[in-house]
Parts: sequence; structure tokens; C-alpha cells
Amino acid sequence: MSSAPYSVDRLLLLLLVFRTGSLSAAADELALSTSAVSQQMSKLEREVGLPLVVRHPKGMRLTDAGLKLAAHAMTIDNALAAARNDMEAFAQLDRGEVRIATFPTFAASVMPKVLLHFHDLHPDVEVTVRSYRLDRIGEALERREVDLATLWDYPWAPIGQDIPVQTTLLKEPTMLLLPAGHRLARRRIVDLEEVADDRWITRSSHPVASVLERICRDAGFDPDIVFEANDYPELLGMVSAGLGVAVAPRLAVRAHGPDVRVVAIRGNPAPRRILLAKLAERVQSPATLALVRSFRTVSAAKEWRG
Repeated sequence: MSSAPYSVDRLLLLLLVFRTGSLSAAADELALSTSAVSQQMSKLEREVGLPLVVRHPKGMRLTDAGLKLAAHAMTIDNALAAARNDMEAFAQLDRGEVRIATFPTFAASVMPKVLLHFHDLHPDVEVTVRSYRLDRIGEALERREVDLATLWDYPWAPIGQDIPVQTTLLKEPTMLLLPAGHRLARRRIVDLEEVADDRWITRSSHPVASVLERICRDAGFDPDIVFEANDYPELLGMVSAGLGVAVAPRLAVRAHGPDVRVVAIRGNPAPRRILLAKLAERVQSPATLALVRSFRTVSAAKEWRG
């Protein structure tokens, strides 16, 4: 096996082949011929000394070695993106721009208050907000696409050490959602066992589904799930129609309408921690530091406390 360094361009081409699923799709994205991409893959195989791509009548697949090398290529791609974005950040330190990654329920509730507070104090600073799913937020930080990020976790699945957490903004309770005509709708707090026999609504392929399963199991029962919603508005609509009961983070159901009652669960069995994070090596501009102060000020307001 050659000890010479592998071509970075060919490694990134291998990654593109992996992401697109074929040599021809990678060629189309780069405006090259399939033959040219195939030749570059052959050269990379000679550099590595191992077969990386298996060609067959219906297309191609990466070998185990190819998959492993593609994973390393992804690390290189992220590092190169981080380098480019860091250099752009240095070039714009005096321009007053801050980029944030956040998640939908925070973006729809607390984030507007943070932005209003910040812009009142610093009207000339541009703030860009991007709303992502949790895994994409971590990637945006790693690739230096953003300066700050808000994330969330639960006690049984804390944020990993690869994302340095700067501060805890909120500790948000999981709430019980009841139709307005439910027998417990007038209560301020309910024991979860009291709704063990109810029909349940949850979200499809979403963390709140695992929260429901966990807290019900700890309460000694399995929820009878009859509906799976695509998002929180749909979940609220089902609850308001009396189709079942549900749980959700408090911020996700602030605008719940008159036909839904939001009730506390005794013992607060699944608190969600909302965090403000940055990479430790990220150079923070004065604008970023000022935005951090706005996050802390708004998050500390009583209206957000569970």
C-alpha cells in the first residue's frame, strides 16, 4: 500500500459518489463525464491499494474499504468547510453579523423575543437564524456555518461532549394535553397513572414519542397509541377534536387554542433542557457576545419558566 498522501480532490469525489449513489449522478453534479469520474476513482484505488468501488450491471456500490474511506472524506469535507467559514468570519468580524442555528419550537416561541431584545439594543447588526433538526444543528456548528446554536436534551440522553455547552437557557417541563371536555381538564396537575386507560396521540418518528414511551413505562403502563401526527399543530388538532390525550414540551404548545387544556404532570418526569452552545475554539465577535446576553436576559424572564 502506498505511503503517499491521498488526493483530497479524489477523496471528496468518493464522498460525492457515496452521497449521490452512483458515478453518473456524481458526474452530473460536477458537470463531468461518467468516464472521467470513473477514471478518478480508479486512480484513487491505485493510491489506496484497495478496491473502493464495485461495479455491477445495475450500478455500483462502495466496498467496506470504500465506505470507511468515505467516512474519513466526510471528516475532511467538514474540516474544509469549517476552515472556509472561519476565514469568512474573520473577514466579517467588524461587519456585525451573527448566525444562529435553532430548532422549530424554540424558533417559534423564545427566539422572536431574543431577536427583538437584541435589535432594540443593536439595530445595525444582522442576525441570521436557521431552523434545523437536532442532528443538523450539531453539524452546522462543526462546519462553522453558525456562530451560536440552541439545542435540547433530556436527562437520559445528554448532549455529547463534542458540542461544548456554554449555558443552560431553560429547563422546560413536559406537559399533558387534554381535550377541553376531558374529565381531568379542570385540574392544574395530574398523576400520569390517571390517564393510563386513555387513548394517546403522539408524533411519528419524533423524540416526543420516545419521551411518551419512557414516562408511561416508568408510571407502570403502556400507552394505547391510536394516532401519530406529523407535527405539533396536527397533534393539537387531534387532541382538540377529542381523539385522545398527548404529551409535549411546554414551548411546543404555547398556542394551543381553547379546545385543549395544558396540564402539568406530577413529578415533572421528563424535563427538557434547552442549551446555548458554541465551539470552544470559535472566535466570538462583540456582536456575538451581545447576542449571548440577549439570550440570557430573555430566557430568564418569568414567562418562560415551567
